Amino acid sequence: MQISTLVIALLTAVLVWTLLVRRLSAKPWIQAEAGHDIGPASQPASKVGLWVFLCVITSLFALFFTAYMMRMDPHHAAGVAWVPFDKPAILWLNTLFLILGSLAMQWAHAAELHGRIDTLKAGMAAGGFCIIAFLVGQIIAWEQVRNADFFAMTNPAVGFFYLLTAVHGLHLLGGLWVWGGATLRIWRADQVNSGSTTVELCTVYWHYLLLVWLLLFGLLLST
Repeated sequence: MQISTLVIALLTAVLVWTLLVRRLSAKPWIQAEAGHDIGPASQPASKVGLWVFLCVITSLFALFFTAYMMRMDPHHAAGVAWVPFDKPAILWLNTLFLILGSLAMQWAHAAELHGRIDTLKAGMAAGGFCIIAFLVGQIIAWEQVRNADFFAMTNPAVGFFYLLTAVHGLHLLGGLWVWGGATLRIWRADQVNSGSTTVELCTVYWHYLLLVWLLLFGLLLST
């Protein structure tokens, strides 16, 4: 189980890196011959910056996952023994909220592409609400673990549970900051700003953090 989880984490890192390389290795002379736009608007710096940031996050979580499995292995760890525990059932509900939030952001992005401002506003609001609900559910899960009979911060399994879920939650909070600014601008507008990429980038970020959570949740459940 440990080896398979490591392979999944590494494959995720490779996937994100591959997508980044495809973005950055596009040959502008071929695009020019095909009649495509090769100006600055064809590849905004914000998009490149997001992909670089996602690569950094991928590397970070891959290291956390590796450390998790190494600490769990009694042959590679010393000190207090790893004691598995049952994960709070509310994590399943939290996962549903995260999936719904990702779908809502995809809905908002589609509405932006078709110029539907009312649908865009609804999608952005729904996406943010689901992410906030996810974070509230995570806080409830932390409280349930803390109040459980098995709770002991000396147990590395408990420590890693808090560490991994907190790091993931902090990245979602950062996404909510950007989402909040974008949502305020959209709610004040009467029509869709076709030149903005903020909704698209938020949607990509939501999808990515959903993927990270699914891997993280699977790791937690399997151990």
